[in-house]
Amino acid sequence: MTEDALPEADRVAGAPHPRETLQLFGQETAERGFLEAFNSARLHHAWLLTGPRGVGKATLAWRIARFLLATPTQSGGGLFGDAPPAYESLGVSPEHPVARRIAARSEPGLYAIARGVNEKTGKLREMIVVDDIRGLTHFLTMSAAEGGRRVVIVDAADEMNTNAANALLKMLEEPPALTTMLLVSHQPSRLLATIRSRCRELRLAPLETGAMAAALQQAGAEGETSAALAALSSGSVGEAMRLTRLGGLAMYQEIVGLFAGLPRVDRPRALKLGEAAAARGAEAQFELMLTMFDTFLARLARTGATGAAPEPEAAQGEAELLLRLSSTPQMARRWADLAQEISGRTRHGRAVNLDPAALVLDTVFKITETASPRQ
Repeated sequence: MTEDALPEADRVAGAPHPRETLQLFGQETAERGFLEAFNSARLHHAWLLTGPRGVGKATLAWRIARFLLATPTQSGGGLFGDAPPAYESLGVSPEHPVARRIAARSEPGLYAIARGVNEKTGKLREMIVVDDIRGLTHFLTMSAAEGGRRVVIVDAADEMNTNAANALLKMLEEPPALTTMLLVSHQPSRLLATIRSRCRELRLAPLETGAMAAALQQAGAEGETSAALAALSSGSVGEAMRLTRLGGLAMYQEIVGLFAGLPRVDRPRALKLGEAAAARGAEAQFELMLTMFDTFLARLARTGATGAAPEPEAAQGEAELLLRLSSTPQMARRWADLAQEISGRTRHGRAVNLDPAALVLDTVFKITETASPRQ
């Protein structure tokens, strides 16, 4: 199998790899934070890029890598003692030799770590293992190309197993000169505290609608880039790509329509939803359906807790339904408790290979039961 044909753990299905994504939208604060450190000549050796999935953490990591490897190292002031230039952007021309080498995966100053492929199965491993880290030792002991910088990207750092995390920690404790490590993390609480303490954090925020639309256009996503899509994806481009690819907006509209008559439910409509989840080859749609149920319950709980439906509406008639079903903090608590219960039931059902249709119908039943007036 050629390198191009191998699956990549750090690529969102249907989207370009972050190394191919030159523009970063909606994360000006994080980019400015890194540039301020760089311009002050106090660049930390390790950075932890945190935030929800799909908001641009990996894109920022590769953007930083291009910038660092394309920017000459400074050894004090200029010829007449003038200060080195202050950079205002991480942007690097795609025609720059470094950018071209990175795109071709041939840049000698860059080492990227992600979940590797299991040679026996040909599938991606569930975690980053110590073998994925061992190659980094050789990279760091090599002389930097032309005496320049070296950059390491780990995506995602919270996917390392214990042995891999301990191996990386040793390198963080004694970082080589002119080496910058960029750790992408969706759940930094899963990292060793000692790893977190050796990194400076850059937190990326969920994207607003305008930035989401621009990012989706850059990724080549076709279809709607609406406020509803931004709401359902929680400002995550990666999740928005999944919703767009699998018809998530229409699916959520169907769920809202199904529950519009609560405490009564359209049983044939519920059965049809369950059949769709159980169809051959519909595993991705089933996963998305479970996510949409979670989203619906979360928005119900938020409505009761705040006294107002989330804005914008994610489906026609959603606001009216949420306000009717969750008008008090007490109802908010019931919906929040149900979300936890359904999450547990779903995990158990999938662990024992329960029929997807049965899981969907069980979820519909529990939501209907919770919406019914208590005697």
